[in-house]
Amino acid sequence: MDDGSYAYSLTTFSPTGKLVQIEYALEAVNHGTTALGIKATNGVVIATAKKNAPLIDETSIERISKISENVGCVFSGLSPDYRVVVKKARKEAEKYKLKFGEEASVLTISTYIGSLMQDYTQAGGVRPMGCSLLVAGYNEATKQPDLYQIDPSGSYWSWKATGIGKDSQTTKQFLEKRYRADSELDDAIHTAILTIKESYDGILTEKGIDVGIVGIGEDGKMIHFKTLSEEEIKQYMQENE
Repeated sequence: MDDGSYAYSLTTFSPTGKLVQIEYALEAVNHGTTALGIKATNGVVIATAKKNAPLIDETSIERISKISENVGCVFSGLSPDYRVVVKKARKEAEKYKLKFGEEASVLTISTYIGSLMQDYTQAGGVRPMGCSLLVAGYNEATKQPDLYQIDPSGSYWSWKATGIGKDSQTTKQFLEKRYRADSELDDAIHTAILTIKESYDGILTEKGIDVGIVGIGEDGKMIHFKTLSEEEIKQYMQENE
């Protein structure tokens, strides 16, 4: 018997003008691990908390990923969906580099990911991606850092600093108080760690957080996207004390 529930299992508009499956996908994001991004004058920092579970081997979980030499990303939501997005984004970044002889910009990669995720909202036999991404990068030619958020609907927009995941509201409020437009990469790393610590369940150590950075170092040389080691994070945490 058709009780009408089937219509709402598809990505079609409800009578109120909502795409119900996208709202469900956003719920998956809102229940995911907290992640954040902060744009500095000379780069971008992204960070995420790790699950506070002693029996999990965290080295088997990749929450911050490198897409190209100058672009990386972090997510909140379903990790299998995130893996699919990152794999396709890496292929697109490599195709761009082969075609134009230079790294794709953050906007180019964010536009591609947004289009990919939008395709999943209306294609038959698939569901929307259950993850949101923060895509961070640095354009070496223009000396411009960029930070974009991309949601399951395919929407994307630029931020100075923001958070996603289960504690996103607390994260955004904390960032609003501490964000400074003139902060440099080191300052942004300190702010990122303090922000994760604010909503972390338990005592935050270097093992409970991942941090990725990209930009220009103090020596004026390009820092290609990388994740900080536990030793580097520990040093920053000690400086915060």
